[in-house]
Amino acid sequence: GEIGLPITNKSGKEEMDLARHLTAIGAKNYGAYWCPHCHEQKELFGQQAFALIDYVECDPKGKNARPQMCKAAGLAGYPSWQINGQVYAGVQRLETLADLSNYQGDRGFIHPFPYQ
Repeated sequence: GEIGLPITNKSGKEEMDLARHLTAIGAKNYGAYWCPHCHEQKELFGQQAFALIDYVECDPKGKNARPQMCKAAGLAGYPSWQINGQVYAGVQRLETLADLSNYQGDRGFIHPFPYQ
């Protein structure tokens, strides 16, 4: 299947810890390989940390696509996060994901959020 742009940012310890936490609580990130905002979300985590995230590819042409899961989640757009039964649309700051998921670890995230 199709894959998007490569993730160029490297991950720091805090990104790795947050990614492990999100996966441990069953959080999911929904997106599409062609979606520029989905790529921005991936870059916030960096390559190594995003590899740990439970990412659901929604476009049937994408690699390991699971469009039926995306349809079942009733998404408004991409990217979207499903955390503790709630869906959050759009690129999320790592600090916001930490808050939404009750993450208790360090928050010295290294990649700046792309929006003001």
